[in-house]
Amino acid sequence: MSTTKFVFVTGGVVSSLGKGVAAASLAAILESRGLKVTLIKLDPYINVDPGTMSPFQHGEVFVTDDGAETDLDLGHYERFIETRMHQANNFTSGRIYQSVLEKERRGEYLGKTVQVIPHITNEIQAYIKRGAGIGTPDAVDVAIAEVGGTVGDIESLPFLEAVRQLSLKLGPNNSAFVHLSYLPWIPTAGELKTKPTQHTVQKLREIGIQPDALLCRADRSIPEEERQKISLFTNVPEWGVISMPDVDTIYKVPRLLHEQGLDRLICDKLNLNTPPANLQRWDDLVHALQHLERTVKVAMVGKYVELSDSYKSVNEALRHAGLKNHTRVQITGIDSEALTPDNVAEQLQSFDAILVPGGFGERGVEGKIAAARYARENKLPYLGICLGMQVATIEYARHMAGLKQANSTEFDPHTPEPVIALITEWKDADGSIQQRQADGDLGGTMRLGAQSSDVQPGTLAHQIYGDVVTERHRHRYEANTRYLDKLREAGLVISALTQREHLTEIVELPQSVHPWYMGVQFHPEFKSTPWDSHPLFDSYIAAALHAQKAAAQP
Repeated sequence: MSTTKFVFVTGGVVSSLGKGVAAASLAAILESRGLKVTLIKLDPYINVDPGTMSPFQHGEVFVTDDGAETDLDLGHYERFIETRMHQANNFTSGRIYQSVLEKERRGEYLGKTVQVIPHITNEIQAYIKRGAGIGTPDAVDVAIAEVGGTVGDIESLPFLEAVRQLSLKLGPNNSAFVHLSYLPWIPTAGELKTKPTQHTVQKLREIGIQPDALLCRADRSIPEEERQKISLFTNVPEWGVISMPDVDTIYKVPRLLHEQGLDRLICDKLNLNTPPANLQRWDDLVHALQHLERTVKVAMVGKYVELSDSYKSVNEALRHAGLKNHTRVQITGIDSEALTPDNVAEQLQSFDAILVPGGFGERGVEGKIAAARYARENKLPYLGICLGMQVATIEYARHMAGLKQANSTEFDPHTPEPVIALITEWKDADGSIQQRQADGDLGGTMRLGAQSSDVQPGTLAHQIYGDVVTERHRHRYEANTRYLDKLREAGLVISALTQREHLTEIVELPQSVHPWYMGVQFHPEFKSTPWDSHPLFDSYIAAALHAQKAAAQP
């Protein structure tokens, strides 16, 4: 196919309705029809990227192979379709304005007044085309662009105007609009209310966009009468009003949308002649999820545990590994701020495995150290990711290597034993030398993206990864190379180091001492998919099953 077609996904009434999952599901169905598809997320906030945003604000930050810090929806995209995400698949208002202002400073606008229309909107369109790979060998058949925020917000207006202009320029049959809306159930009236949906579509039509399909989110299916009413008041044909009730797993959504003909509607609108959709692997996945043989209990010790989005990819990676082991993984969040050496046994004794995920800042770190110690001393399978590896290293240094005041300079800048510290120079994947200072921009001082390191033979890490590990990174602080020998002498195995700087990538305990204890500096969760679960998580869940079995032995 010569021309890239576009589907623009917008949202109305309230946020967090699941636009990302809906967009990813549509992409998955179109992919099953033999089309090459990609997804692009447009975020209306002014932050240049979500890298320095609080998880309370944003949920998790997803990282791509090429080192982009992106919206968590890109995690859904990679889990649902084959195409990998890159820097160009996510951008914010901040990045657009930054780009336009830099051009203005360089005199590229030839002294003209720089305005939202046409300069900002043109830049947005240029970024969308870049995300779709237009003009490159990576150009796709269909690019699905998800506009963040809700229709009616001041922030998202330039984006909506830009996609309206782009659809006009593309001409008929080259773009489609899908709008996600919410239908509240009012218990006292005993009915679903369509008025918010009518209003949000009215708002959309005021700015010149007529949706081709409406995805109606509710806690139940939309009755026929309501569908007719919505169709009448929104100018969307009845077959374009699609019910999206709550489901117990997001992996049911592709089948749900397909059965209501969303992919057929989009293919008709875009003049795409394709083979029928084949959703067999999704059906097999849902069947496997519903027929799991046993359950393991994992304690996730973090400080954002009350926010389901903060560890989205970790949760999904655990579930994928559970699937591989025919096991339901029951994940319980344990607030690390409430965890102390005195109550740690009481809080963690009922679990089969312990996981400490990534995070930044001092808050709750001593609770994570207590959890790592409990897992080590009680031979419970332990997986530490990013900060989880660093706390395991600090814990081991304090209680096994005689470094009583061991700490990270992130939590105590003046610690006399900085086992974890800020490194100032490293070599990136492309061979360029990167540098950082403690007082530099937080957004520019991360070790980001995919990097490789050698794995020591005869270790647990080698059983999982083989000779080389390549994973995505997102962190500022590193294990201090000055203390590595001391930690090794005390029995800690450093099973993977970067080739040039000897930065610690994986720490573990010998299996003669502990059945499964490992910390990794990188984020393996970003590369797990339902079809291709991650070998590290597979091994961890298998160890949890083994621990459960051993605990049940009289």
